[in-house]
Amino acid sequence: MNSCKMSKILFLLAMILPIPTIAQPKLVPNKVTLKSGKSFNLSLPEDFEIIPAAEGLKRIRFFAKSPNGRIFVADMYNLADNKRGTVYILDGFDGKTGKFASVKTYLTGLHNPNSVQFYRDADGQDWMYIAETGKLTRRKFKVGEEKPSDTNPQTIATFPDYGLSYKYGGWHLTRTIAFGTNGKMYVSVGSSCNSCVEKEEVRATILEMDPDGSGQRVFAKGLRNAVGLRWFGKFLFATNQGSDHLGLQRPDETFYAVKDGADYGWPYCHSSNGKIFADPKIKRPGGCAEVATPYAFFPARSSALGFDYFDDADSPATIKDAFVVSLHGSTNKAIGHGYKIVAMRKGQPLQDLITGFLQAGKVVGRPCDVFKLDANSFLFTDDYSGIVYLVRKKGTTAAIKEEPPMPDQPSLDPVNAAANASGPVSTRSCLSFLVFFAVLLISRH
Repeated sequence: MNSCKMSKILFLLAMILPIPTIAQPKLVPNKVTLKSGKSFNLSLPEDFEIIPAAEGLKRIRFFAKSPNGRIFVADMYNLADNKRGTVYILDGFDGKTGKFASVKTYLTGLHNPNSVQFYRDADGQDWMYIAETGKLTRRKFKVGEEKPSDTNPQTIATFPDYGLSYKYGGWHLTRTIAFGTNGKMYVSVGSSCNSCVEKEEVRATILEMDPDGSGQRVFAKGLRNAVGLRWFGKFLFATNQGSDHLGLQRPDETFYAVKDGADYGWPYCHSSNGKIFADPKIKRPGGCAEVATPYAFFPARSSALGFDYFDDADSPATIKDAFVVSLHGSTNKAIGHGYKIVAMRKGQPLQDLITGFLQAGKVVGRPCDVFKLDANSFLFTDDYSGIVYLVRKKGTTAAIKEEPPMPDQPSLDPVNAAANASGPVSTRSCLSFLVFFAVLLISRH
């Protein structure tokens, strides 16, 4: 029997056997003490620790790493629609203490900067991109600079910029940037409302364009607010925020391996426990049968934002082969959803990794972005308290690696970890299937 036939048999056997699940790790309280003297507990797996790595910021959002390994972070200042945003450099990281020596102001006076990214073009020129509410700019970047050396940024794309005041409900001020290994750039633009038929094509979409802004097109639509955006392997992954008018327990907050040309349904179709249902008021011609189910989903109103992926062979079991996702939390504290960081694997129950950001109705933090440093550690932003935290396996020394400003390319394609209903699955060799399912069968007995 050839390997292809054998792999098909093993695949069918695997489908009728129970799927093993990874147990929820035991979480233990870790005391966090800030420079102000304030202290509180956050709960983590017992083999991890958490350290305030930088403090005293405002509404800090998404990370980026410069070509020489310096960490940049965008700060929107507060919840208002303002032009007081800043980009900071987190400098002088000490891998032993887990803290940054200083926070340097790189650029100020920005309109709600949510995301920055770096890109190196074919000529070796580094560029820095900044996503504000109304525009996407880029400027030439020199390694080591602490202020922009290019004082004439190029505006390469514009977006609706009426913020919170537009007559039919201005919503969703953030724009997020991701670069693909295909040389394209992706930018998410949220909806103008909670539930409406949009008047502007770019709303509730992810846009694709070339690094100079040319060739802009809608890559995917029907995404009410795709805030978290990262490219792994051959796929663009995104978190997405569900609507607020369908009760406190639905729809889901969703996670997609985004497919080119796909329509993910909003405002006509929603997800509940991973299954698609029609909006009771806004009807879609043709119904919702063709709307893709999400790769994964989170509780309603939990507000899934930033994430990263851990595929290293030596990563701790609690995060290995998992997306680590921040659940920012509902603005309605009584709902209680979110306010935590979780590990997510397709087809598996969510695992809590860090809890305690909401304690007896009191908010002590709201996690936003997650940024992997190495196999054992990651940073995350708290945009409520203006803190950058380091989380690491106990006994390890975190390190920030210097590397070109291109997306991570994990050796394991997360889509291929399981069948994916919302995006394409690349072909594996028959031998790969044989080995994979043989190991799977052995592990189940």
